[in-house]
Amino acid sequence: MLDELTFQLQKPQVWLGLGLTLLVAYALYRFGRLLLCGLERHMNRRWTVGLTWLWGLIVTVAWLAVATHVAYLPSVPVLFDLGQDIMNGFRNSAGQVLVIVALALIAWNLIGSLSGRIVAEEEFNRRTVRVQTLKGVVESTLKVVVVIISLIAGLQALGVNASSLLAGVSVVGLAVGFGAQSLIKDVFTGFFILLEDQYGVGDVITVNTGQLSGSVERLNLRVTVLRALDGTVHIIPNGQIQTVSVSSKDWSRVVATVDVTYAANIDDALRVLERVSRELYADPEWGHFFLEEPELQGVTQLGPDGVTLRALFKVQPKSQYALGREFNRRIKIALDQAGIEIPSPQRTLAGGKTPLEIRLTRGKGESLDPRDTQERTHAPVKPSLTRDPEEEEVT
Repeated sequence: MLDELTFQLQKPQVWLGLGLTLLVAYALYRFGRLLLCGLERHMNRRWTVGLTWLWGLIVTVAWLAVATHVAYLPSVPVLFDLGQDIMNGFRNSAGQVLVIVALALIAWNLIGSLSGRIVAEEEFNRRTVRVQTLKGVVESTLKVVVVIISLIAGLQALGVNASSLLAGVSVVGLAVGFGAQSLIKDVFTGFFILLEDQYGVGDVITVNTGQLSGSVERLNLRVTVLRALDGTVHIIPNGQIQTVSVSSKDWSRVVATVDVTYAANIDDALRVLERVSRELYADPEWGHFFLEEPELQGVTQLGPDGVTLRALFKVQPKSQYALGREFNRRIKIALDQAGIEIPSPQRTLAGGKTPLEIRLTRGKGESLDPRDTQERTHAPVKPSLTRDPEEEEVT
């Protein structure tokens, strides 16, 4: 028998047959395990473990029998005859359907396992966005392909002519397509969103001029799923997206503005603004977010209540929110230390012919001003990276 086995193993078709039967055996084993897992809650654990071992033993013996028949070893009478009976059984419709279902289950789990191994970088960049987006789209597309192929193969195994069935489905699909133009529009729009990398999973976007905004949680060919700041999930068909404003594409900008009173020394206020901007840029904790040195624009507006000063920070995408909050904290402390006031509400009340002016000012007491103990360069609470809500967002 050993000489006969050695002779048969020299044939490539024997190795191919053994590999295919091993794959089918593994698929049937996994399919049985899946059914047993569904029965765990209704059975004793000992029974479940025993059935699992029994099923594994049955699959192993069955594969050895089929392998003996594939290698054509008639000198092993029991296994050879058993393998022939099993092969004849799987040539029937029921056996073929069982194999198709088992192989489809393996393919489904394999797609999920392989996609789970694709881990994007923690750092937010365009490559990470593309990986996260294409990962979900490819996974869902491959699973749909597995289901369609399995259905066609299963129907073919049951004796249904798949060619005529596909022809009929194509005619019905053409008729349904005229009534499902919005769905086709969604798919085409989603395809071009992915092709042109307009936005992806993780980006912060505003849809249709401020109607909806949020972070993209999921994107496929049909819909875009946004998570708003308050946790609300917006599901938007891609065909209904007319304009998209992306706040995290390539780079972002902090518009650092501060208002001071008309009584303040503007030159001193500008020096404070420059000092805080340079200080933030030179800070190792925050400097790595900057892509360029801060740009001081100076006085940008003379408003009714005060003078507006502005600086611009070009920073990494999605870091503008935390940097803006840290800048606000530091500029407030720096203005207090320099004795420069931020505008307070001012109102004039007319009492008779002589107007009475009321101005809200800070009282001067003998006690120590708590603002004198503020430390500008070290925040007691680190600003979060959560995005700011859009002012024009409709809730």
